[in-house]
Amino acid sequence: MAKRRRVGNLLALAVLAALAERPRHPYEIAAVLRARGKDQDMPIKWGSLYTVVANLERHGLLAAVESGRQGRRPERTIYRITDAGRAELVDWTRELVAVPEREQPRFEAGLSVLGVLGPDEAIELLRQRLDRLEGQLAAQRAALAGHAREVPRIFLIEAEYDLAVREAEATWVRGLLDELTTGALPGVAEWRAWHETGAVPPEWADLGERGTE
Repeated sequence: MAKRRRVGNLLALAVLAALAERPRHPYEIAAVLRARGKDQDMPIKWGSLYTVVANLERHGLLAAVESGRQGRRPERTIYRITDAGRAELVDWTRELVAVPEREQPRFEAGLSVLGVLGPDEAIELLRQRLDRLEGQLAAQRAALAGHAREVPRIFLIEAEYDLAVREAEATWVRGLLDELTTGALPGVAEWRAWHETGAVPPEWADLGERGTE
């Protein structure tokens, strides 16, 4: 089970990592995260950045170093990571890297009840998903190549991982589509008959009965 964190928002992790390099003000933190493509790696809500920074400060994980203003710009506070913040950052990173956590993607939920759709509709929807995936993959590859020209690879390995996961999904969807369109998927004939006649195949009904025994 994941450890309960004093500030559990993943944006807090990114903020602590940025401050581990050197003190920064929130505007600069946001600029660094954007430049390194971190907004593609985790659900970041930029409007909550200052709230996250305030929460980290309240819990003693970072501290204000100085405040200043240049010209007509708003006053900016520079923050540094504290010893407690550095310890939290290292411990949190160790947990995220070493401990697998079971996630429940929406696609997996849809696949679990795919039988409520007819095979032909399922094929069409999976083709739509594959088309979108291939478009996203092309955009990801281009973005990663662009970042790679300016950003050291150590800051891009999570983007490489995400790309590999999506490529694996696309490969799997292609395989499933092939089985569905050729009829090679076991049970597809019964599935099709169910939607054509409205009668649940006896062998499927038996599965439910076995589960109540």
